[in-house]
Amino acid sequence: KNTNNSTQKLPIFVYYHGGALVLGSAFFNAYQRYLNVLVSESNAIAISVEYRLAPEHDVTTIYEDAWTALQWVASHASEKKFTSGNEDPWVKNYGDFSRLSVIGDSAGGNIVYHMAMRAGREGGVNEKVAINGSIYVCPYLLVPLENIEQNVSYKNWIIISSPSEAGLHSPLINPLAENGPSLSQLGCSRMLLCFAEKDEYIPKEIGVRFVEGVKKSGWKGDLELIEVEDEGHCFQLAYPETEKSQNLIKRFAAFIQLK
Repeated sequence: KNTNNSTQKLPIFVYYHGGALVLGSAFFNAYQRYLNVLVSESNAIAISVEYRLAPEHDVTTIYEDAWTALQWVASHASEKKFTSGNEDPWVKNYGDFSRLSVIGDSAGGNIVYHMAMRAGREGGVNEKVAINGSIYVCPYLLVPLENIEQNVSYKNWIIISSPSEAGLHSPLINPLAENGPSLSQLGCSRMLLCFAEKDEYIPKEIGVRFVEGVKKSGWKGDLELIEVEDEGHCFQLAYPETEKSQNLIKRFAAFIQLK
């Protein structure tokens, strides 16, 4: 919604699209439609990120693109007036940087995890801005489970990852990997994880294991896990008009609004 009140500040969320790290675009109609609904419900400013894809690019390049976009958003928190044509007036004039969230579905959820971990390592996105909340929707994360090697998401990871990262030992795909950083370093104040009961790509048990790992790590923030019954992978994106999708979007909007 437009506003004539120049002092009104709106929450900001940075959105990372899904697609198994190999497909998708911020410009796809499905994402435009879905984010229009989420923005309207949350009365927030959204920045939807277009990042390079695997296998044409190394997976770590995707994380660098995502971090660069997040830093660009945070750079608008400077009190200086416009300094370059690379600044956006909506973000600059109306953004509330105390309510900055990162959100992603599927592969985007994987990216959100890595953005939160990097923000934790670096003490925020920059010296002025920290991540307030992170929302993971059916995130493309994998942990050792029975028959996980038969899962198409696992097979995709083996193909697109570098030889040294091709497996569940890699903290790029497994947040509970023994050689990975402690989850206590997650650099956000609040987390919301959403898993679907009948997800054909990311088993819901991964969400339970991830939540247990975060709690055991000693992370100090607020954590909520949502499991939606009788739904498949990223159902809210494909069918945003259904009752379950609308209810979930309302949950996301309330999360985005909080400080």
